[in-house]
Order: sequence, then C-alpha cells, then structure tokens
Amino acid sequence: MSGHNMICTATALVELGWIQAQVGETRFVLETPGGLVQVTADVSHGKVRRVTLRNVPSFVHTLHAEVDVPTVGSVPVALAYGGMHYCVVEAAAVGLRLDPAMGKEICRLGEMIKVACREQHPVNHPEMDYPGCDILVFREPVEAGSPNSSKNVVVMSNGELDWERPETWTGMIDRSPCGTGTSAVMAVLAERGELEVGQVFRHEGILGTVFEGKIVDTAVVGGRRAIIPEISGTAWMTQKCEVLVDSTDPFSTGYTVGDIWCVGA
Repeated sequence: MSGHNMICTATALVELGWIQAQVGETRFVLETPGGLVQVTADVSHGKVRRVTLRNVPSFVHTLHAEVDVPTVGSVPVALAYGGMHYCVVEAAAVGLRLDPAMGKEICRLGEMIKVACREQHPVNHPEMDYPGCDILVFREPVEAGSPNSSKNVVVMSNGELDWERPETWTGMIDRSPCGTGTSAVMAVLAERGELEVGQVFRHEGILGTVFEGKIVDTAVVGGRRAIIPEISGTAWMTQKCEVLVDSTDPFSTGYTVGDIWCVGA
C-alpha cells in the first residue's frame, strides 16, 4: 500500500466528482491491501486543499538488528510496519547525506541493505500473510531552525537484486515524504519513547516537501504494541488524458528496458 498514492487518489476522486464533495470536510474510506483507511479531504470551492489519512495500525518488529551487507559491512537497523514492512536506517551510519545529488548512492545502498535485511531478518505481519521487509527508509536530522521534525528518503525496488551482478544493486527513490514510511518511523519513535499520542511529527522528504503525522490512538496487533497514525498532505492533479491502444502497434502492451525498470528484461 502507499500513503502518498492514497492522498493522490483521494484528491482525484473528489476533484473529478466521483465522490461528492461536502462543505468543509469530505469523509470516505479507501480499501487497501493493509486494510481500510479512513480519509478526510478538506475541500474549498471544489479544490482539495489537504487530505488526512487515518492509517492502519503501525508497529515495531525490532528496534535493534544488525545487517551484514556485502561490500558495506555491518549496518544497524530497526524493522517496523506502517502499511509496508520497513527497514529503518540512520543515513549517517552508512556515510550518506539525504541530498538529491546523492540519489544514485542512496538507491544503491538502500536496495542492498534492504535485500540483505530481508534475507537475514525476515518478518511477517502477525494477522495476515505478508512477508518482508520490502522497503527501506533512511533518516537524518533536519537542519537547525527547521520547523520539521526529521528528514527521510524511501528506497523502493525496481528490479531484482542479484549479489553476483553489481549492476543490479540499485533501486528508486520515493520523491514524497512517504505516508507508510512516516507511519513506520512514528511507530519506531513511539516505541523509543520519543513521540507521544497527539504530538505533531513533521516529516520532510528529499525534495523538501512535508507530510504531517500524528499518533491519534494506540492498539494491539498480534500481541504487540501499535499506534494509530494520521498522515496529512496535499496532492495536485497534473493531467487528464485519454490512452489509445492500436492493434498494429508492436508495443501496444507496453515494454520494459533493463537499465530503467527491470534488470535483465
């Protein structure tokens, strides 16, 4: 599941009129692979100004694990669920700065750590068959004077990593502050005693955009302490289009290229 995609979906549903906008707040529910998510859209003159998601219960698998990453060494991580299973890594632990200029190295190290973590510390959701970890979030402190709480970059897979083929040691960056990643990080901070119910958590992404999180309640999932996070953000519609398929087009079903989407395709 994806928090920022839910924010985008909710915005499109309301602004296209597929869900009728109410005065002030428009409330509805989205079904996701992780469960039902309550959505509140703040609407003014037909425009969605802000979307708030009450996400699925989020929890920590472990606060302390060591991952042995080939060519990198031992990396300390936490493992948490926020709608996806996250490997949570302090960027400084592997010599990274969360700067767009370091995007290639962020992708390389992020995918390597994540895959090694999944191999060495497999996890599963206690209430459904969903194994992980399947995604990674790097964290670092914000600059002095920033109104934000923390900075992050999420690394996702765009192919299958093969330890025998270094050219496959890469992934792709989520340019948003990441909704499920924010939920997982908030679960880690709550478990550490660093974030309380009702406390606002402003999570900055690699491009400087921000999602605002807040723990609104607590829960128990499979005997584990969990939080109920709310995530707020804004999306903008950028295109309405018509997609045509021509039977004479040799690529009518699409295509992949190994250097971008799927290595070895």
